[in-house]
Amino acid sequence: MNEEYAIQIARDWNVAASGSGFVTKFEVDTAYLSKFIIQNVGGLIHNELWVPAEELEEFNHHIIGLIEETKSFYSEEN
Repeated sequence: MNEEYAIQIARDWNVAASGSGFVTKFEVDTAYLSKFIIQNVGGLIHNELWVPAEELEEFNHHIIGLIEETKSFYSEEN
């Protein structure tokens, strides 16, 4: 839900788990998003929308425009 948290996930968690992490940016129809409750999972920046896996296809249909990669992180082994 915000770039600072996305960077933290990509850099600190995904790189450690899989060797790389990516931050993406995209817009989603706000009327559709309003059906989901924002979940805080820790600190002030740790807000997430929990989209059930069975709704991901519908979620994807509500993406507006392109998905843009804004940052990438790699382990030093890569």
